[in-house]
Amino acid sequence: MNRNEGPQASAIASKAPEMSGEDGRDFDYQDFFENGAVALHLVNADGVILHANRAELELLGYPAEDYVGRHLAEFYPDRAVIDDILERLARGERITRYPARMRAHDGSIKHVEITSSAHLQDGKLINTRCFTIDVTDLERTRTELRQQDNTYHQILDGLPVAIYTTDRAGTITYYNRAAAELAGREPEIGKDKWCVTFKLFTPDGKELPHDECPMAIALRENRPVRNQEAIAQRPDGSFFPFLPYPTPIRDDDGNLIGAVNMLLDLTDRQRAEEANQHLSAIVESSFDAIVSKDLNALIKSWNHGAERLFGYTADEAIGRPVTMLIPDDHQDEEPRILDRIRRGERVETYQTIRQRKDGSLVPVSLTVSPVRNAAGQIIGASKIARDITSARENEHRIRLLMREVNHRVKNQYAVIISMIRETNKRAETPAEFERQLRERIMALSRSHDLLVSEDWKGATIFELLLAQAKPFGNEERISMSGPSVVLSPNAVQYLGIAFHELATNSAKYGVLSGDEGQISVRWNITGSGASKLFHMTWDETDGPQVQTIAQGGFGTVVLKRVAPAAVGGKGDLKHGSHGITWSLQAPLAEVEGSFAH
Repeated sequence: MNRNEGPQASAIASKAPEMSGEDGRDFDYQDFFENGAVALHLVNADGVILHANRAELELLGYPAEDYVGRHLAEFYPDRAVIDDILERLARGERITRYPARMRAHDGSIKHVEITSSAHLQDGKLINTRCFTIDVTDLERTRTELRQQDNTYHQILDGLPVAIYTTDRAGTITYYNRAAAELAGREPEIGKDKWCVTFKLFTPDGKELPHDECPMAIALRENRPVRNQEAIAQRPDGSFFPFLPYPTPIRDDDGNLIGAVNMLLDLTDRQRAEEANQHLSAIVESSFDAIVSKDLNALIKSWNHGAERLFGYTADEAIGRPVTMLIPDDHQDEEPRILDRIRRGERVETYQTIRQRKDGSLVPVSLTVSPVRNAAGQIIGASKIARDITSARENEHRIRLLMREVNHRVKNQYAVIISMIRETNKRAETPAEFERQLRERIMALSRSHDLLVSEDWKGATIFELLLAQAKPFGNEERISMSGPSVVLSPNAVQYLGIAFHELATNSAKYGVLSGDEGQISVRWNITGSGASKLFHMTWDETDGPQVQTIAQGGFGTVVLKRVAPAAVGGKGDLKHGSHGITWSLQAPLAEVEGSFAH
């Protein structure tokens, strides 16, 4: 008897019943164990190898005398694996495709998967058969794929432009550091969907749900989305405008498997270096002009972004000197750039002027970087150019808007402080003070919303009156008549407070409190030139009987003094038996906005 045919192995084989195959011949277990293609070894409860078939010995390269009779730990580099397998088998568990490593006779490591079941007697482990499958090639392939994926992520992590990917459902699968820094937050892999940003808004300030963002559209419609600017808000409350480039990712069969998005920050003009050859797909999807040239300033490559920006096709541009894009009064830039490139320097982003095919000039920001060959020698340069025409206009518009907002916010602080002071004087209880103050601040907020929606250009009387009356209901009982007048932002705020006080009083005691009566709001303009006057009247008729007007109330102060004074005019408040009348007269120049027509 050979050593690898131990007594226990022979005993098990002798107890195995014979089976008949399809051809009628008896199936011999002993022959199956010994000559089968599947590697098999028999182990006792202590982990000593009792038997190994030919496939097992050939897998590891051991002769039987160097393998059978030894403890498993001699052939498994990871002792914890052996202990875990034996403990689980001793509990009666079945082991299926358990990953492990085995040391071959030549010292190499084999990656295997173990499948085993225990032979128990009186609840104790006697022995076990272990089937071994060699998965070394598979594990090598997995390792190579992980290395490739790691390399891919290292490349993307090194880029200064924000990049992230999603699966086909929009769930984020990867983001680089630039994306997290731009968004001001760490997205949750496998949880966040479509966007790495905290909140999104359209350029006009309206909130943009994440499932309606450009990335969501690209996945839903299976197409790239371009030219869709947006504004993002970070968790710290700061905002930044950006331009996204969501692009679908497809497999070899053309099926959608996810998408990649590149976010270009329009705030500080940060530019990305040209991606290397491994990122050529991202380069082609870029909206920026990406051009490479040799050290003689001849164009070597020309992407679609360059075609869009400069008007030349790739066939028209490649091989021609890059100086064809430089106006005559900027020709001295190119020699200086090439000198720096030859020294291995990167020309950081700067703004200049370039010339299109049709001769028109376009302001651009440029970033130029050396291009090296495999030996590290500088052979040319890559240039990223972006049209900043609209960006300059946007920056100017944003600066103007922010200055106006700052001015208006300060005015609102003054209004709110006045509200607090006057309401506090007249409120009898803390609860009444809180309620009245909240209602008045909400009224101010409604006026503010109108101004924001119109970029602080103002609002019409119709819009302002409806916004302030709507919370009280019955606004259909208010009639309005008068010429089209766009109120200035200052007038919007103070007349908005006046309308709120009038509507509040009417809802408590006047027309809006019952089922009868009418409110008529009329205005007109008299005079000419710089002497034009604005007249407006709020008149309640046929409402509940009016007893008196509280002369010291906040509303009375607003209607008689505060609102008229804010627009350089005069106010008058009267009451009849069934309603009140408030009139305002002020210079039209103080009431009308500068954008009115």
